[in-house]
Amino acid sequence: MQKKLFTQIRNEWRGNLWLALELLVVSVVLWYIIDMLYCSLATYNEPRGFNAEHCYLIEMGVLTGKSPDYQEGTDLRDDVLELAERLRRRPEVEAVSLSQNSYPYNGSNSTILMRYDTLCSPSWTIRRLATPDFVRVFRYRGTQGETPEQLAEMLRKGELLASDNIYRGYGVRLTSLAGKNGFYFGNDTTSGFRLGAALQDVRYSDFQQAMFSYSILYNLEFINNGSWITPDCELCVRVRENMDRDFIARLKADSESQYRIGNLYIADIRSFADIRRSFQQSQMNQLRNFSVGMGFLMLNIFLGLLGTFWFRTQQRRSEIALHKINGATGRAVFARLMSEGMLLLVVVTPLAVAADVLLAHFELNAWLNGTTLEPARLLLCVALTFVSVALMILVGIWYPARRAMKVQPAEALHDE
Repeated sequence: MQKKLFTQIRNEWRGNLWLALELLVVSVVLWYIIDMLYCSLATYNEPRGFNAEHCYLIEMGVLTGKSPDYQEGTDLRDDVLELAERLRRRPEVEAVSLSQNSYPYNGSNSTILMRYDTLCSPSWTIRRLATPDFVRVFRYRGTQGETPEQLAEMLRKGELLASDNIYRGYGVRLTSLAGKNGFYFGNDTTSGFRLGAALQDVRYSDFQQAMFSYSILYNLEFINNGSWITPDCELCVRVRENMDRDFIARLKADSESQYRIGNLYIADIRSFADIRRSFQQSQMNQLRNFSVGMGFLMLNIFLGLLGTFWFRTQQRRSEIALHKINGATGRAVFARLMSEGMLLLVVVTPLAVAADVLLAHFELNAWLNGTTLEPARLLLCVALTFVSVALMILVGIWYPARRAMKVQPAEALHDE
């Protein structure tokens, strides 16, 4: 049967050549679509390096001299620390932190260079200044299994924490430098720091890969003797998982009676679920539009390929009838038709893979996630593409072949 199949395909080489060319183009385009969708989903589902669930951002306000409740001679730094301490004493609150340009999904950033010997971090390395409990609020973890509590203790001792990928460009994991002295910021070699631990990579957003998210964390209390602790700081709290229902409403109800300290008051409270949604709204819309567009394109590819094999099978009713007259079963006829389609797909797949690699070589698929093509990703997307096209061929052949095999052979030959 295989010999006859090859002979028939060779005898019908003109029609099969155009069909093979169509399969080649479809395979390459479909691979490109699947690769982009895969990159989007894989990036979105990467570990974030933090946990912002059950977390809230509290914005602080300060009364001006025009307010009748304004008090003279208050120390705003002490008031901020007292507010944080009072919040820490609430039974539903697990941890409280103060920070500057540090919380997740924050568009306001500070960057810095961190050097060690001849190693230098990328210029867009995020500098996070926060009190030690910041790592407990957002549950940072170290690459060697350090818990948030252990990381908080390192910050209390004045040690640095930084993401493990910060010297990725040199092929050096920061984990190998944990516990070493000799780190310094920028070109200031007079003030050296000790690295407490390497952090699991902390992503900037759900749409930026961990490998491109660089960050450094240092204790805010050690900056100018704590003078940077002001009402402009970010006051973040983590609420216990089983106690955060209506937390915002309850805290607002208590804010005037319990959390008015001097001229300091709670101005607003936002959950990080809302902050995350707002921060990524445009990117989510872009991903949704992209997915809809790619889905529509895939549907058109499916219908086009389906129509091609449908028309091809419909034209071969007389051939199917001859097979049945010669004693072939319906299953055998269907297997022959499917074998033709699958054989053509198998023949063009290596050419399609070569085209895919060529696209990757020129980085035409790198605009979405900024990476080149990894072998595992190539094989996975090629496999998904092959299965998708095979299913299209199966559907395109199965239904018209099923209808053609129900027609009596004499009737089919009479129509011819």
